[in-house]
Formats: sequence, C-alpha cells, structure tokens
Amino acid sequence: MMMNTQPYTVLNNEIQMPLLGLGVYDMYEAEAKAAVLKALEVGYRLIDTAAAYKNEVEIGSAIRESCIARHEIFVTTKVANPDQGYDNTMRAFDTSMQKLNIDHIDLYLVHWPVKGKRKDTWKALEKLYADRRVRAIGVANYLIPFLYELETYANIQPVVNQIEFTPWLFVKDVMAFCKEKNIQLQSYSPITRGKKFGDERVQQLCKKYDKTPAQIILRWNIEHGVSTIPKSSNPLRIEENFNIFDFTLSKEDVALIDSFNENFRICEDPMDMW
Repeated sequence: MMMNTQPYTVLNNEIQMPLLGLGVYDMYEAEAKAAVLKALEVGYRLIDTAAAYKNEVEIGSAIRESCIARHEIFVTTKVANPDQGYDNTMRAFDTSMQKLNIDHIDLYLVHWPVKGKRKDTWKALEKLYADRRVRAIGVANYLIPFLYELETYANIQPVVNQIEFTPWLFVKDVMAFCKEKNIQLQSYSPITRGKKFGDERVQQLCKKYDKTPAQIILRWNIEHGVSTIPKSSNPLRIEENFNIFDFTLSKEDVALIDSFNENFRICEDPMDMW
C-alpha cells in the first residue's frame, strides 16, 4: 500500500482538502464501488461524484466499507442541472445524502451554470452551508463571466471552482481570478482522456522524468496549486495517477507545458449556457 503523501490545500473557509482525488464520472455499479475501494487503499482521500453520475449509492457503500475513518475522506457531490433552483436543490441535496448514506457531505457544487437558475441554486447552497448541513460549497464550470455574476448576489464565496483544465485548455484568466479571490481551482478531465498523450513534447518530458504522460500532466496541475480529479476505474491507472509525489517539474518545464494551450475541449463549453 502506498503512503498518503499527497499535499493538501486549505480552503477559504479553513477546511482542508486533498489536492488529488478520484473522479468517478461514467462508472456504474460494481465498477464504481471497486474503483473507490482501490483508490482509498492506494492513498486517495478525495472522491468526486455527482447526482448526474448515478453512482452515489455505490460511492457511499465503498466509503462505508473501507477501513478509512470517515473524517479522513473528503467527499464531493453536485446538484444536477434538472434539479437546480432553490427548492429543487434543497430536495436534491437530501436525495444525495440518502443515496450516499454517509454522515456528511464535505463539498456540494453547482454542477453547471444553468441559465435562469444560478442565483436561486446558489442561495440554496448558502442555506445548506449556513445550516451546517455541508462543510463547504462551490461551483463547477464557472468561467469568468459566471464568476463575476456570482459576485453580484453571493453572500458566501465558493471555496472551489471545478472546471475542465489541461495544458491544452490552459484557462489562465480563470486560474488568476481564483487565486486572487482565494477560490481553489480544481481540474476535471485533466489528462484529456488520453487524447493528447502522443504529443511529442509530452513524450520528451516522459523520457526526462521517467514518468507517464498522465503523471507529467497531473504533476503540472499540482505545480500550479490546482486540485485535480483524474477518472479511472483501472486499478493500475489508479495507482499510476497517484504516483506523482516523488518528483517535481522544473520551472522551465512548467512554463513549456503552459505553452501547449490550443483551447482543446473534451467537454461542453460552459459559455454555451451564458
């Protein structure tokens, strides 16, 4: 078993969150449960799910069955788009709690910035936080216009903004905004589902550091202080993705990877919801 040597970040409400986690998008039933159990065994302490993933039951089951104390595991889930709006979000949170069947949710996110629902949904999250029903609240897929809009009605600042963020989608403006406002940036689909592993520049870095493309890219996130939640249900990949804490990238190589940006997206562009 690997040692849990990963760095943590302190969120703006002073709770700690691991910088590396397991994403469980597109995993179902036994596969989802087995992936979480494996990740916890390896040393992961952040598990990221969502109502829309339809696997909260399995994720909760794995957490309960693991030998890890609940307070050591950081669990994120998200309100699905059809459930947004104030009353619907409150009900959706109750449903997620029932499905996960764990004593608390650490972080609850607005999954996407749904037009016409953003303010009411955020107010519901603020209520859940004020009532101490969740330890932290945040947003996902909020690019700069959504973040500025959020400032006009939020009484509580999000602790996390989870977005698609890779060397090939290096959204420096969002990263800079979040750093300035003390919002922890978190990247999903960080390794481009393998679509960019053949990039010759990445291959050269793999040879230099004796690491895989995934490890180079995930380490780049960590060097920027960005939390990252690579998804895998493959036990070997789960271990590989965690094995990034025994090396660092030089400043020159971080700058090189920064230059890869080509606005390459795996997922939908959140601005389509503007």
